[in-house]
Amino acid sequence: MSGATSDDEVICSAKGCRNAASSVLVWNNPKLHTPGREKTWVACEDHRSSLSEYLDLRSFLRRVDPLP
Repeated sequence: MSGATSDDEVICSAKGCRNAASSVLVWNNPKLHTPGREKTWVACEDHRSSLSEYLDLRSFLRRVDPLP
């Protein structure tokens, strides 16, 4: 999962953001990835909506899960 730091705090995947992530955005680009492959971005509360919209607009977003 992208965004992990050395002290196990997970940082938001949004460019320039250093906030702690609270959600996992699970996505797949069907033109590049097999159907079973799942890619992930992590998002803080401030960026969850914008990152989800970016992926959804491209039909890549599969689901948004809470960060375990």
